[in-house]
Amino acid sequence: MTLAVERSDSSCGATIRGVDLSGPLDPELVSQIRSIWLQHKVVAFADQQMDDDALERFTLAMGGFGEDPFFDPIAGSEHVAAILREADETSGLFAESWHSDWSFLPKPPAGTCLLAVDIPPVGGDTLFADQVAAFAVLPEERKEYLRSLTAIHSAQRGYAPSGLYGDADEGRSMAIRSDESANETFEHPLIITHPETGEEAIFASFSYTVGIKGMSDEEALAFVLDLQSWQTRDEIVYRHRWEPGMLLMWDNRSVIHRATGGYEGYRRELHRTTIAAAA
Repeated sequence: MTLAVERSDSSCGATIRGVDLSGPLDPELVSQIRSIWLQHKVVAFADQQMDDDALERFTLAMGGFGEDPFFDPIAGSEHVAAILREADETSGLFAESWHSDWSFLPKPPAGTCLLAVDIPPVGGDTLFADQVAAFAVLPEERKEYLRSLTAIHSAQRGYAPSGLYGDADEGRSMAIRSDESANETFEHPLIITHPETGEEAIFASFSYTVGIKGMSDEEALAFVLDLQSWQTRDEIVYRHRWEPGMLLMWDNRSVIHRATGGYEGYRRELHRTTIAAAA
């Protein structure tokens, strides 16, 4: 099968049309999709008629289920979580800061899938910043310096009881589960090499990078904020606009992302699965 691929105007992002992911997935089709995903980093599948069972089949085909430490799954599923905001909700927007999903885990996930369930007529775009492109254009001296650094990752800013989604967070429709375990830290190289493509990428974000090994807290904070301004320049950001029936899959090893609002007064629901790290 030859898939119709529409590239975005950015360095990442593509839409695949003319494929049905609602039923069993042929191994050859899976191989093609994975190749396109690795190339474009963010891939949307338009006009799907998928249910949660189909979403789980697709996730298994793409690498299996990863860990979701701070979400409760929807009823009847162990692996599907609802990214939900009710029309009258007034809590802060979820995932509005740049991040790579669960980068604070010892083995961060390879990817994330989001399936459109209830899409508002306006707003709700998701932004992606290409971290391979962000690193590639740096001067060699800067690259060498960044390669020498180790980043300290933690979920504490978001999911600790004192965090953004912790004890003081009220009126939220999403099933977020804050916990003291969010204060744990784990180290990753600031520059990672993609295990499947061999490309180097910046692996940091203000959401989850809470320190840089060998720097004071003040130095690390200033460094991470300055680096993030480089990581999210307009020329490497892809703005994804949602459509009903759309499935989106992105590579957490190659991009960082964030949510946007603009759909006040409308309900929005997407179902999410996490793709495990490559063995």
